[in-house]
Amino acid sequence: MLSYDMLEKYYLAPSYGIEFCIGFPGNLLVVLGYIFCLQEWQSYNIYLFNLAVSDLIFLCTLPRLSYLYANGQSETSPYACISNRYVLHVNLYSSILFMVWLSMDRFLLIRYPTRTHYLQSQRSALIITGLSWLAVNVEVAPMIALMTQDLQNENLSLCKDFASLNGDINPFGYSLGLTMTGYILPLLGLCGFSYKIAKCYRPLRVVRSAAAMFLVLYTPYHLLRNVRIASLQPWAELRLCTKMYIESLYIMSRPLAFLHSVINPVFYFFMGDKFRVLLLSKLRKLVRKPKLQRESTLTISP
Repeated sequence: MLSYDMLEKYYLAPSYGIEFCIGFPGNLLVVLGYIFCLQEWQSYNIYLFNLAVSDLIFLCTLPRLSYLYANGQSETSPYACISNRYVLHVNLYSSILFMVWLSMDRFLLIRYPTRTHYLQSQRSALIITGLSWLAVNVEVAPMIALMTQDLQNENLSLCKDFASLNGDINPFGYSLGLTMTGYILPLLGLCGFSYKIAKCYRPLRVVRSAAAMFLVLYTPYHLLRNVRIASLQPWAELRLCTKMYIESLYIMSRPLAFLHSVINPVFYFFMGDKFRVLLLSKLRKLVRKPKLQRESTLTISP
């Protein structure tokens, strides 16, 4: 069994580094593309944009985590510790929630091609988006109290992962509740809309792929997180070696769960046909512009 230090240095550090290098440019391209290319926003554009912003903010936390793990260091700033873990979990649960609304929009588009349903309006999309951000922050807010109490118990010197925290809030009960409300219910929503779309004789692979992605990436993380927290409870009465195996498996599941931020840009291009056309057109113009300038320079020069 590899030690935790080796897993962090040779697994977490490179995994987070690779995820940042691939995911950050893709999400940044989408955010800039929406800001500079898209003039007429529809409901699904609002969901996609918020999803990309959430992923982009989260990915910005990975370089520091990768650096710390690679050098065997722990986060020394309690503010950075709390904000990093908070952003991580807000992104984790906002991503799947926004994907649910995207699936809902695709289903409504099949049922109402002329976009006459009130949930397909910009106003409805903005309200749903605002309520989604509020709901996710309410879900994750107790984690701030839990992290603050744990840091105080450690004299503000040790930044722990969520699955290792101790405080007045029951971490096992809270983790189960977060799993149910933040993961299982949205996943059921994704599967439900996928089924409804298929029932309309319009199989939409993008929606099914999104449901499959979250099922594959999120399930090991949530399962092992809850098992990890349960293993630390007095009533578990597990041997030390068993706890070490569980924690090692949990550590290995974390980069897998966060891989969604790297894959999500693929859905932006397949779900937003108009955006894809506008973005590709803009990129072609940017690529051709230097070439045309060089050609004009060569033509003018004697």
